[in-house]
Amino acid sequence: MNFMTIARWEFKNTIKSRKFLVIFFLQIAALFLFVMVFNSLAENLESNEALSITPSLSGFANVDVDDQGGLFTRHLNSEVLTLKNSSYQQARNRLERGLTVGYYTVPPESVTLIQDGDQVETILYLDYRDPKRSVVREEVNSTTKTLSTALTTSYLESYRPRNITKQPGVTETTSGESVPLQLIRKVMLSVLLFLPLFLFGNLIIDSVVGEKERKTVEMLRALPLTSADIIIGKSLAVVMVMALQVAMWMIIILGAGFQLKNALMVYVIVFLTTIPLVGLTTIIATYSKNYKEAGIGLTFAYIFISGLLILPLLGYIINQSTLANLSPMTMVMRLSSGETIVMGEILLSLTFIVIISLISYGTSITLFQRDKVIFGPRPSIIRLTMELMGLNKDKKTRSHKRRIRN
Repeated sequence: MNFMTIARWEFKNTIKSRKFLVIFFLQIAALFLFVMVFNSLAENLESNEALSITPSLSGFANVDVDDQGGLFTRHLNSEVLTLKNSSYQQARNRLERGLTVGYYTVPPESVTLIQDGDQVETILYLDYRDPKRSVVREEVNSTTKTLSTALTTSYLESYRPRNITKQPGVTETTSGESVPLQLIRKVMLSVLLFLPLFLFGNLIIDSVVGEKERKTVEMLRALPLTSADIIIGKSLAVVMVMALQVAMWMIIILGAGFQLKNALMVYVIVFLTTIPLVGLTTIIATYSKNYKEAGIGLTFAYIFISGLLILPLLGYIINQSTLANLSPMTMVMRLSSGETIVMGEILLSLTFIVIISLISYGTSITLFQRDKVIFGPRPSIIRLTMELMGLNKDKKTRSHKRRIRN
């Protein structure tokens, strides 16, 4: 348990550091700024003063409809849903081939039934293989609820004496958030939850590269500690700091009015994601000669990692993709929005986290054990990768084997 001694020592020094406190409060300020910008965007979307819908959500889902009266489909959001008039058999064939997300059918005598004050039964068939089904269901339910409220109000108003001669009509009212805004809020919330993970890379850089800059790495390696104790201890200290930061981050987000379901499970997923992320950052810190080189490498690495987290999330929203559940950000979005998730999908994401963690920390420990990486002359990335894979052996060893054969 020697790594725990290093972890406690590194954690205490980090918490007492002025540099850490400055960075910590700057990050809190940045979070408030992000929340203010997003709330402003949300208000503009709701009031239609800004862009009413993002281009990527135009024609988001295809839906077949059978509404001869046109009363219901006329009030569906045509910017989000692409509607196609179809019969039952046509819609069924398109559902089987994955050409449409759902089929919405309304009785042909719906207008007459409404005028007579009778109940109208509509049916929505959904393709449960397609993740976009939730968007279609929410839009149809919202439209149905809006029409029901408006028709009920109009029907009651028609019995008032002052409105005897007035024909009942339908007035469209807004109930809740629009579907585009719901999607934007889900994605933005997921990004905000993962944001602090990319703001603490400097801690592990300072912990590892700082040893090289201060020429104290020789003394550290001379201690009765293994390379695994040193790397795991330093990484664990950063993980503990990030755990506190993520907890405070979530408290602020909840205080700002964001709805976050399954908060405890969301925190666990975000926290577990910090472990492989710190491991990957440790690889860069161990290989780098100085702060400047580490900073450049960290920038490119975080851009790549951000893509690995966000692209599967977008893939889950737009296209049917099972592999999208590999991304912890996808799981966080689904959990925070209250979506039902089976245990197999959670295990898929956790398995991905475990595999990346084992690879990243194993690589970091191996690099820290190599004198050429720590003290120089440092091999190139390509040569080092080939050596780690056993594809590039030392020249002296190869020439020695040739002499033995001869």
